[in-house]
Amino acid sequence: METRELTCINCPLGCALTVSIDGGNITVKGNTCPRGEIYGKKEVTDPTRTVTSTVPVSGGDIARVPVKTAGDIPKGKIFEVMKEVHAAHAAAPVAIGDVIVENAAGTGVNVVAARDVAAV
Repeated sequence: METRELTCINCPLGCALTVSIDGGNITVKGNTCPRGEIYGKKEVTDPTRTVTSTVPVSGGDIARVPVKTAGDIPKGKIFEVMKEVHAAHAAAPVAIGDVIVENAAGTGVNVVAARDVAAV
């Protein structure tokens, strides 16, 4: 049996989780809500993350637009996604939800604007 110690990141409580893996049976202890159990099981079987960053904007009322992945991506793809984000550029105007990087690193997940940027 394998045991992993994790900190739940689903809410501000940050519960200390103990996840036990015995074959196909996964047991989570230490969570104070159901989200902790879901997080613990997912983290040991298929860890994913939401990635946030900024991208330069030309012709906008601000120099950079905050961006984020529109959904979770596999944890192992973070650096590939960030390489594409660092190469990206946007032109104003930009609206919340505009796709900045399509299908980032082949994950099927787009990187989208998280704020409006007006043209000047």
